[in-house]
Amino acid sequence: MLKEALPEIITSTLPGPKAQAIIDRRHKSIPNAIGCMYPVVIERGEGAMIEDVDGNRFLDWIGGVGVLNIGYSQPEVVEAVKTQAEKYFHGMFNIVTHEGYVALAEKLCKLAPVKGENKKAFFANSGAEADENAVKIAKAYTKRPNIIVFSGAFHGRTMLTMSMTSKKAYAAGMGPLVNGVFRAQFPYYYRKPKGLSEQDTLDYYMQSIYDVFEECAPADTVAAIVVEPLQGEGGFIPAPLEWVKAVRAVCDKYGILLIADEVQTGFCRTGRMFATNYWEEFGVKPDILATAKSIAGGVPLSAIIARTEIMDAPAPSTIGGTYCGNALACAAALKVIEIMERDNLAKRSLEIGDKVTKCYKELMEQYDCIGDIRGLGGMVGIEFVTDKASKTPNAALTTAIIKACAAKGLLVEGAGTYNNVIRLLVPLVVTDKQLEAGLKIFAQAINECFSN
Repeated sequence: MLKEALPEIITSTLPGPKAQAIIDRRHKSIPNAIGCMYPVVIERGEGAMIEDVDGNRFLDWIGGVGVLNIGYSQPEVVEAVKTQAEKYFHGMFNIVTHEGYVALAEKLCKLAPVKGENKKAFFANSGAEADENAVKIAKAYTKRPNIIVFSGAFHGRTMLTMSMTSKKAYAAGMGPLVNGVFRAQFPYYYRKPKGLSEQDTLDYYMQSIYDVFEECAPADTVAAIVVEPLQGEGGFIPAPLEWVKAVRAVCDKYGILLIADEVQTGFCRTGRMFATNYWEEFGVKPDILATAKSIAGGVPLSAIIARTEIMDAPAPSTIGGTYCGNALACAAALKVIEIMERDNLAKRSLEIGDKVTKCYKELMEQYDCIGDIRGLGGMVGIEFVTDKASKTPNAALTTAIIKACAAKGLLVEGAGTYNNVIRLLVPLVVTDKQLEAGLKIFAQAINECFSN
């Protein structure tokens, strides 16, 4: 069975001949801006494995960029979607109520660690839509025009969310961008100013929020502060809990809503159902939670959850949409959550994270090019530098390692402000043998690329 298989490249070249033909067709009919650096045309996927059209088998540590926490082609999810499809594909929720939407909203209101006893949830189709709707709701509730986001942030590619996103390569040629979006420094402790104590470091990063109040948007004009509990595209940087607590205090002091962008961190990826469960354990909760990606096992869906008075603030018809909360997606999501809870995939995420981090630390002792290892649970980043002393980002080496891994049957992806981080988003159903095989390939790739 493919889900139990190990990586194996059987063609003499990558892409193989069948894959190359399809990729050639892609170049002729699909915009170059979408881009793809991997020599893979998928034929089928099971668990954490992909088989391409030429019969090559790849271990996937990218998971559709965090969408496949439950793995490819989970049979129970397939059956749930089939069952729903036999009844109806779609009924716009603004027109007719369908129970799957209601049941999923009820479930997420129980699970999401947001402030308030009584909560409501609604659905969109993508992470960007979830983030954008969270901001819209915050503005409706506070009656304020501005938001604060952070360096390294990624929130999407709509006009608002590409304005919120830090790296402006994602917005090249798209200006002017949206007004009222202001940026503070995210606590990237690996690259903090030298010589600062722990308390001074916290104060340094908190001061950048107060600088926004002073120089850009007074606190009483800020509707929300938007935080990724662990930055994804920014380099897999966890938000330190003491910093989160300080941000929560600022929000409470000035009547600002705290939005947690859990698009990538949700659904067991970090060792909890939500990364903000770690916040909750530390005595902090966000006001609004936006999530997507692994919510429905690959069927497009996203969710926004908050307490009732916040959710009921928007004017009629200002939220919602044609496909939002599609019946097939809701059916998939309900089954995904059931399986995640039943099979304790949050615990499995912690096990994966422990094994990978242990291996990475051993590699870090061998190679001067590994500067930092960080993450939560099965969401781990490894940062490559020219040398540990200078911490100079090494994007060229990172790209070379990614390509070397692919050539050996392991798919990994880069991230980071400086394009020098490799992230782990392997499906949480990966077998121990597959994980060991992937780590072996990863180590070989580092050795080959660093030696050259």
